[in-house]
Amino acid sequence: MNRRQMLGSAGALLAQTAVPWAMAHGTNARPENKDVLYGHNTLAAGIRSKRVNTNTGAALHILEAGYGRRGSPCVVLLHGFPELAYTWRNQLLPLAQAGFHVIAPDLRGYGQSVTRPVEYEDDLLPYSMLNRVSDIVGLVRALGHESVAAVVGHDWGGPTAQWCARVRPDVFRSVVSMSTPFLKPPTLPLGTTGKRPSSSADTDMDKELAALPRPRKHYITYSATSDANNDMWRAPQGVHDLLRALFHFKSADWAGNKPFPLASWSASELAKMPDYYIMELHKGFAETMAARMPSEQQIANCTWMTEQDLRVYSTEFARTGFQGGLNYYRVANDPRLGSDLKAFSARTIDVPACYIGGDRDWATYQSPGAFEGMHSVCSQLVSVRLIDRAGHSLAEERPQQVNEALLDFLGKTQRTGT
Repeated sequence: MNRRQMLGSAGALLAQTAVPWAMAHGTNARPENKDVLYGHNTLAAGIRSKRVNTNTGAALHILEAGYGRRGSPCVVLLHGFPELAYTWRNQLLPLAQAGFHVIAPDLRGYGQSVTRPVEYEDDLLPYSMLNRVSDIVGLVRALGHESVAAVVGHDWGGPTAQWCARVRPDVFRSVVSMSTPFLKPPTLPLGTTGKRPSSSADTDMDKELAALPRPRKHYITYSATSDANNDMWRAPQGVHDLLRALFHFKSADWAGNKPFPLASWSASELAKMPDYYIMELHKGFAETMAARMPSEQQIANCTWMTEQDLRVYSTEFARTGFQGGLNYYRVANDPRLGSDLKAFSARTIDVPACYIGGDRDWATYQSPGAFEGMHSVCSQLVSVRLIDRAGHSLAEERPQQVNEALLDFLGKTQRTGT
């Protein structure tokens, strides 16, 4: 069977991802998978766990499928916050059926890649963007791959995937960013010799948001604080209910998610976004999410995130805390840890690229102008898709449509020999 035939045969698996396994098979439990470290009763046979020393100071737990086939091209799936490799449970087998060795790591600071809870005082440098890229390069090389057919990232995994493709196009032959639009690298001004430095200071967005009639704060600012981890980890409602409310609030299930482009990077425009992005000034995440807890009936109706699925997340985050993931926000908020990225000023992403978003996901528009400007970031933006009735957790909410989009993109790039 050639690659094109394998991509075609993967369609048979797409329908299986549209509903949970138990519903499709008329039973309450999937046969136990003893090859994984979590999701024993929810992850299908053919998916296994593995610990990999990346030779970058990290030992990452991965879920993988399509292993043991010599010469299979590799696809790497990078999750966001607060997520895990488990986020890709509906993509692993369909992509493997298409002929790929599919790797989904618990990224640095997350899940089974954490041996002890990360603390705020721990060294932040390992979480810098280029170190995270090194983690992924080291991971795929440790697994025997010199190159990757595609690196796919969701939420915070999106920027990491983008930088993988920008920095090492020889390794990462194509890139998919989900939810997070393709973003420009830091800019160094052009033609400033002999000119006076600009006197206009950067907008103090935190100050402007706090000054609104309804005082607000940006969630990235909150996430970078020393209090955020304890607020979430020791939430009065518990980690399980906090995550249930968060996933619901950002999904298409919450009727208030009707995103639209914002006119500018200004407090009045940003404040049009829901509380999970632009928070009440004096509230933390626990209090914010407590007010958005779905009803028992809404939880029962949520087939894309069953209680069994959510228990995988809540068990892991209850064990590790959230600081590992929150460190990604701290890096983004600390100019010292991003100064090395200025070396890539004006550098475009020059491998085939694809953006997949949800039409109910505010992440598409949370950085005003980013979605509209992706063609200036990617020289080969092959595809842009907004999936109908999908919120932020689109790989879980609308797995069949996401898998179709991924396989279509991979089919195009594989046919052209990229």
